Amino acid sequence: MKKTLLLAEALLVLVGAGCGAPDTETTEGLPETFQTATDGLTVQNCSALTPSVVTASGNDGNLPANTIDDRLDTRWSNLGKGSWIRYDLGSTQSVSGAAIAWHQGNQRASNFVLDVSSDGTTYTTVYSGRSSGTTTEAETYSFAARTARYLRVTVNGNNLNDWASIAETRPCAAAVAGSSVVWRGDFETGNHSQWTRTQMVSADRLQVVPSPVRQGRYALKATVYQGDDPINSSGNRNELVRMTREAVGSEYYYRFNTMFASDFPSAKTWQLFAQWHHEGGSGSPPVEFYVYGEEVRLNIGGDPGVIVWKAPLVRGQWQDFIFHVKWSPDARVGFVELYHNGQLVLPKRSIATMFPGMLNYLKVGLYRSDTVAQRGVVYHDGWVMARSLQDVL
Repeated sequence: MKKTLLLAEALLVLVGAGCGAPDTETTEGLPETFQTATDGLTVQNCSALTPSVVTASGNDGNLPANTIDDRLDTRWSNLGKGSWIRYDLGSTQSVSGAAIAWHQGNQRASNFVLDVSSDGTTYTTVYSGRSSGTTTEAETYSFAARTARYLRVTVNGNNLNDWASIAETRPCAAAVAGSSVVWRGDFETGNHSQWTRTQMVSADRLQVVPSPVRQGRYALKATVYQGDDPINSSGNRNELVRMTREAVGSEYYYRFNTMFASDFPSAKTWQLFAQWHHEGGSGSPPVEFYVYGEEVRLNIGGDPGVIVWKAPLVRGQWQDFIFHVKWSPDARVGFVELYHNGQLVLPKRSIATMFPGMLNYLKVGLYRSDTVAQRGVVYHDGWVMARSLQDVL
């Protein structure tokens, strides 16, 4: 099963005008953009939310949307105390903090204020402080949980100059007492905002729909036609991306629900509906759920890998999955375990779940061989990532 993926940054589009000279400060030695070009955002003590829209008071050509592209080598910058950037979550949610990675954050400490709002007009200050000035990684600033749709970061210069410059920002969802839930991608926002980005040829290919649903009010309808190729790569696809980037040695439970349309194609080739892809950018992913002919399969290890589970393909009915994984490139450490429709169908099996030196990220939708001519439709619902079985049951 040979598949090639060229990573494409499908950034959210933002209109913003600004003034001021470009933020041209660089680190000594190698430029910072070279040093961090392959790094993505990692947050601590934050169940990260992905905003749907970002706006700002201005910019120097480094756009606000750069702060949600999961890259530490891009940034939003604007000159002047009082410069602000605002994150729209698309709906009111319980927010309890913000994870911010500051541009050149290991060289300067930025003074800033966090405000929240439900209507985008009236704001309440929830945090006022200063970044550490010791790291380019994200720092999490916590506050008492507030119900809000908007989070605004206002920067009042730093210890060296009056630049506001942020590499990445994520609002943090309020923790549920006793819960180990890390992330929800259940579409209950009514849009794609719980996910990092989309890879789709048009909006009708990844629709958030009110019916059919497995739980809650909304589900995802993923549609692929022959020729759909949004990132100029092999195969045909329309997928959502979540930059989970699970650490080596971490252990998680994932719950998700999938339904294959009544006319889902039967083809003796690969049709992926969920995958954890490696950051290397090409080749088969280390973990993939897919349809082959009249079977649903779980393959571990890339191409050819090992088919560790398979079951008959059922159309027109929701299929419930709980996937338990320890992430490691070492087969003596890593393992997988799978529950399907409430039954343990794959007892814990030791196996390498990552490729050496590369973290994984999640992709959901439909990705298939370009030899399949018939339209394919798959529904997804209920995605939850947690640290305990209880929290995904």
